[in-house]
Amino acid sequence: MPFHIVLVEPEIPANTGNIARTCAATGTHLHLVRPLGFSTDDKVLKRAGLDYWYAVNITYYDSFNEVRSAFPEGRFFYASTRSSRRYSEMLYKDGDLFVFGKETKGLPQSLLDENPGQSIRMPMTDKVRSLNLANSAAIVVYEALRQTGFPGLEG
Repeated sequence: MPFHIVLVEPEIPANTGNIARTCAATGTHLHLVRPLGFSTDDKVLKRAGLDYWYAVNITYYDSFNEVRSAFPEGRFFYASTRSSRRYSEMLYKDGDLFVFGKETKGLPQSLLDENPGQSIRMPMTDKVRSLNLANSAAIVVYEALRQTGFPGLEG
């Protein structure tokens, strides 16, 4: 069963395109929650994903509640700079869903408050507010893949 990256209201097409490319390379399912801050016909989005769009399993939703309804038994992990738990402290398993918020605001605090044991962060210096969204998604999904033995991947 693949891992899942859920982007809640992404704003920057290049980030989503890069994440789509990571999904194509890892067999990770991409979920996009509207509103999107760009058109899916955006040239920057398509360029960032290169010619790998055919290999991306992508689903669109009108709300995050739709994602939760689609995966009632799913294990959701919420990436946020406001979390105190490192992403590397969690034990991941096949089918986990990694949720990322919009680039300018992150995930709503209410969502983090509702899921206190499921929020994760990437350690960093106090010189920056956050990492790039595409980098954060890649870090988390590759840790999950490492923990599960990189199923279905070569090399």
